Amino acid sequence: MTSQRTYHHGDLRHAVLTAALEVIAAEGPGALSLRDLARRAGVSHAAPAHHFKDRTGLLTAIAAEGYDLLAEALADADAPALRERGVRYVRFAMTHPAHFQVMFQPELLREDDPDLTAARQRAGEQLRMGVSRLPDAGRGDDARLAGVAAWSLAHGFATLLLSRNLSGPVDAQDPEEVFRSLAGLLFR
Repeated sequence: MTSQRTYHHGDLRHAVLTAALEVIAAEGPGALSLRDLARRAGVSHAAPAHHFKDRTGLLTAIAAEGYDLLAEALADADAPALRERGVRYVRFAMTHPAHFQVMFQPELLREDDPDLTAARQRAGEQLRMGVSRLPDAGRGDDARLAGVAAWSLAHGFATLLLSRNLSGPVDAQDPEEVFRSLAGLLFR
């Protein structure tokens, strides 16, 4: 009888995703290497490829997870729907900066991935729902353009916060309260 030793990591997929998010948060998505992530997880350099195939697959999985987390955050928003959804969007970016960095860089992703497509759709539906709840006078004639304006405000504000470009104007103010004020200027 021969004995075979098999190595079982536990949840390698989760371990690689977690390590990847740490690298992205510290150094950006360009610093990702499946070989380095395998070393961090204590597995062979080929092991992550069983879950992600390649670096693009890993980044796509991170983006899909990010869109799912964003959809959950937006679904929990209270009334007034649009403003609070924007606050949740900003909060998501601040609490998940690595996901946020990857989600909006299509050149890094496998655009036709079904998990990514479905997660984007769920998040988009939550964003559109906030706009649809605005009274006509509050969103203008074109709800789609109102949605673009709302998304641009939340995404732009979150991006400026994460890149530390608002340290002067925002200073020690609560970013969520600042965003509420900004949204109030555009959407009444």
